[in-house]
Amino acid sequence: MLLPHGFEGQGPEHSSARLERYLQLCAEHNIQVCNPTTPAQIFHLLRRQLIRSYRKPLIVMSPKSLLRHKLAVSTLEDLTNGQFQPVIGEQDDINPKKSPVFILCAGKVYYDLLEARRQDNLQHVAIARLEQLYPFPDKYLSGNSKISSLEISSGVRKSPKTKVPGINPNITLLNNLQAHISVTYAGREASAAPAVGKFHVHIEQQKAVVQAALYGNPFQENNMSIEVLVPNLPICF
Repeated sequence: MLLPHGFEGQGPEHSSARLERYLQLCAEHNIQVCNPTTPAQIFHLLRRQLIRSYRKPLIVMSPKSLLRHKLAVSTLEDLTNGQFQPVIGEQDDINPKKSPVFILCAGKVYYDLLEARRQDNLQHVAIARLEQLYPFPDKYLSGNSKISSLEISSGVRKSPKTKVPGINPNITLLNNLQAHISVTYAGREASAAPAVGKFHVHIEQQKAVVQAALYGNPFQENNMSIEVLVPNLPICF
């Protein structure tokens, strides 16, 4: 099931594929919920669905803006080699192990964060993407040295707080964190509507989300802080 609605400032009814409703259905590995952010990821995700020896329903968050986004590209080698990655780590020349700030996000908000980080030349911020929300890829996070050894982590989310699913990636993420890591939130305030109705307000809110993620968590020595930006709907995730 491909759900093309994304958080792109086109109004409430065009901003939510109701990701939270699908995540509330998740249990006992009954379905798959993914939010791929590159052409190669989509290709390998669909290919995986076909060649597996078993069948599970696949829900794909696929906002339309990524069809033409200048950064959402893949090489021919990305398409011909490799496989679907439930988690994509830092892609720029930044060492996550030495970064005091780590952002974990999902979906196209990654590109907003990436562009803002490059524009401001922030070398102390590492970013990773969750491409599969359920089953939650905890083994990929715990086994990824670029992620598990960070001194500070943070997460970002585009959707309002009220849109966080009752059973959501944040809960699973918290269960896999060490005791000395605290969790904070970077995202929109609680809202009864899935999105605002004015494009300029959407842009202002989106800039505030990005700023909160990149600058909202001051470094605290010997203390980890995670900001969880859950799926936006197309979700940040």
